[in-house]
Parts: sequence; C-alpha cells; structure tokens
Amino acid sequence: MYPSRFHRAPRPRIRENVNEAIRAREVRAVFPDGTVEVIPTSAAVRKAQDMGLDLILIAPTAEPPVAKAMDYGQWQYENKKKQHEAKKKQHVIQVKELKFRPNTDDHDYDFKMKHAIRFLGEGNRVKAVVQFRGREIAHVDLGKKLLMRFAGDLAGHGQVEGQPKLEGRNAHVIISPAKKDVKPAKAPKPATPPAAPQSAPGPQETPAQ
Repeated sequence: MYPSRFHRAPRPRIRENVNEAIRAREVRAVFPDGTVEVIPTSAAVRKAQDMGLDLILIAPTAEPPVAKAMDYGQWQYENKKKQHEAKKKQHVIQVKELKFRPNTDDHDYDFKMKHAIRFLGEGNRVKAVVQFRGREIAHVDLGKKLLMRFAGDLAGHGQVEGQPKLEGRNAHVIISPAKKDVKPAKAPKPATPPAAPQSAPGPQETPAQ
C-alpha cells in the first residue's frame, strides 16, 4: 500500500498593506480625530485596533509611509466604487470595419454610411475596406475612388487619416472622429448707461390779481 498523503490546510489570506502586513518600521499614522503621528508601525497598529479599526497603508512611497486608521471593509468598498466610477468615465476607442466591393450599390453604400456616422459619433474610428476578388484587382482605381467618396461624404463627422492604402487584395482607409467644435463665448452686452436724472420743476408763480 502507498503511504497516505497529508494535505496541508490552506493558509489564511494575508491582506497586503494592512496591520501587521505593513513592513515599514514606522509610519505617519492618521487617526479619525485628525491627529497625525510619526510612530513605530506596531504602536500605530495597536492604537488603531484599540479603536476597533485597521491600519491601512495609503501612501507606501512617502517618507515615512502614510497609514490611516479606518475600517478595512469600508476602505475596500470605497476603493471599488472609485475604480468603478473611473472605468465608467473611460472610453476605449475601437476600430469599426465596414467592407465594400468595387461595385457596391447605392442602397448598401447608404446603409454603411449610416453605420459609419453612428460609429464616429460614439468616438470610434472607422476602417472602410474594399475587397477585390478575382479579376476585380485590375480595377484598384475604382476601389480607391469609392473610399475617397466615402471619406468625403463623412467630412462633417470625421477626418480621413491619409490616402487609401492597398494591402494584398484589399484597399482601405481609416477615418477618425472629427473634433467637436467649441462654440466661442458670447461677448458680454455693453451696459446701458443710466438715464440722466430729470430736474425737478421749479415753483410756479401765482399771477397777481
């Protein structure tokens, strides 16, 4: 019989930069009452734990490192919330590809034009590709004219990045979103000069009887 194997119990997960996991010998500790002390890390951890809080390293590259006494769960929640908000504000620019043939009809052309306008309005780039099959490669000039027409029709929505390029049996051109025009600020209206005060009428003379 083979000897039985003993499995080690998984080690508890250590929270980095929290309490005893802080490696710095001393820290600039910030406490909820606003006091700031440069003290040994072990003393700062004890003081935070006496308050029912954790000591969290928030600026490890500072000299000395800055740590804050706060609830770890609350800190984790706030961090995730900030990351979520930052991710929402980020916009990843994508390249949307639209494929044509040298003899693309007007209906298909207009359909893809609408898609391109939407893509550019969303802040993405558009790659228009003309595919040549068989003997169509002999009419590269027709494909390039189609691409330049497409770029010209999108002039109000995007700007073309260079001339059409031929790669293998495909010709393409890339169109990036047009920069939004910044409306000039309206000039302030000139102040209306105050009306001149009217002089009070003098006393009227009573004719002698």
